[in-house]
Amino acid sequence: MPAAAWMTLIVAFLIIGFAALGLIRVILHLRAVKSTLGALLGGVEVVAAQTAPVPDALASVNASLKPVRDFCEGV
Repeated sequence: MPAAAWMTLIVAFLIIGFAALGLIRVILHLRAVKSTLGALLGGVEVVAAQTAPVPDALASVNASLKPVRDFCEGV
Protein backbone atom coordinates (compact mmCIF):
# COMPACT_ATOMS: atom_id res chain seq x y z
CA MET A 1 0.00 0.00 0.00
CA PRO A 2 1.45 3.39 -0.92
CA ALA A 3 2.46 5.87 1.77
CA ALA A 4 -0.30 8.30 0.72
CA ALA A 5 -2.95 5.66 1.45
CA TRP A 6 -1.46 5.00 4.90
CA MET A 7 -1.34 8.71 5.61
CA THR A 8 -4.97 9.09 4.52
CA LEU A 9 -6.03 6.26 6.85
CA ILE A 10 -4.08 7.70 9.78
CA VAL A 11 -5.54 11.17 9.26
CA ALA A 12 -9.05 9.73 8.91
CA PHE A 13 -8.66 7.71 12.13
CA LEU A 14 -7.36 10.79 13.96
CA ILE A 15 -10.28 12.91 12.76
CA ILE A 16 -12.80 10.23 13.71
CA GLY A 17 -11.09 9.68 17.06
CA PHE A 18 -11.12 13.39 17.97
CA ALA A 19 -14.75 13.69 16.86
CA ALA A 20 -15.67 10.67 19.02
CA LEU A 21 -13.79 12.13 21.98
CA GLY A 22 -15.62 15.44 21.54
CA LEU A 23 -18.98 13.67 21.40
CA ILE A 24 -18.17 11.68 24.53
CA ARG A 25 -17.31 14.93 26.35
CA VAL A 26 -20.62 16.44 25.21
CA ILE A 27 -22.47 13.38 26.52
CA LEU A 28 -20.75 13.68 29.90
CA HIS A 29 -21.54 17.39 30.14
CA LEU A 30 -25.18 16.78 29.24
CA ARG A 31 -25.44 14.11 31.94
CA ALA A 32 -24.05 16.57 34.50
CA VAL A 33 -26.54 19.21 33.36
CA LYS A 34 -29.36 16.67 33.61
CA SER A 35 -28.53 15.90 37.24
CA THR A 36 -28.24 19.61 38.07
CA LEU A 37 -31.59 20.32 36.45
CA GLY A 38 -33.13 17.44 38.39
CA ALA A 39 -31.97 18.99 41.66
CA LEU A 40 -33.17 22.40 40.54
CA LEU A 41 -36.58 21.01 39.63
CA GLY A 42 -36.86 19.46 43.09
CA GLY A 43 -36.11 22.85 44.66
CA VAL A 44 -38.65 24.60 42.45
CA GLU A 45 -41.31 22.06 43.42
CA VAL A 46 -40.60 22.72 47.12
CA VAL A 47 -40.88 26.47 46.59
CA ALA A 48 -44.13 25.99 44.66
CA ALA A 49 -45.55 23.85 47.45
CA GLN A 50 -44.57 26.35 50.13
CA THR A 51 -46.01 29.31 48.22
CA ALA A 52 -49.25 27.63 47.19
CA PRO A 53 -52.44 29.71 47.35
CA VAL A 54 -54.03 30.20 50.73
CA PRO A 55 -56.46 27.38 51.48
CA ASP A 56 -60.21 27.65 51.70
CA ALA A 57 -59.93 28.55 55.38
CA LEU A 58 -59.32 32.13 54.24
CA ALA A 59 -63.06 32.61 53.64
CA SER A 60 -63.89 31.69 57.25
CA VAL A 61 -61.12 33.97 58.54
CA ASN A 62 -62.47 36.84 56.45
CA ALA A 63 -65.96 36.16 57.79
CA SER A 64 -64.64 36.24 61.37
CA LEU A 65 -62.89 39.56 60.73
CA LYS A 66 -65.97 41.24 59.21
CA PRO A 67 -66.89 43.05 62.44
CA VAL A 68 -63.36 44.46 62.66
CA ARG A 69 -63.52 45.63 59.05
CA ASP A 70 -66.90 47.25 59.62
CA PHE A 71 -65.59 49.06 62.71
CA CYS A 72 -62.51 50.29 60.81
CA GLU A 73 -64.68 51.61 57.98
CA GLY A 74 -66.83 53.46 60.53
CA VAL A 75 -63.85 55.24 62.06
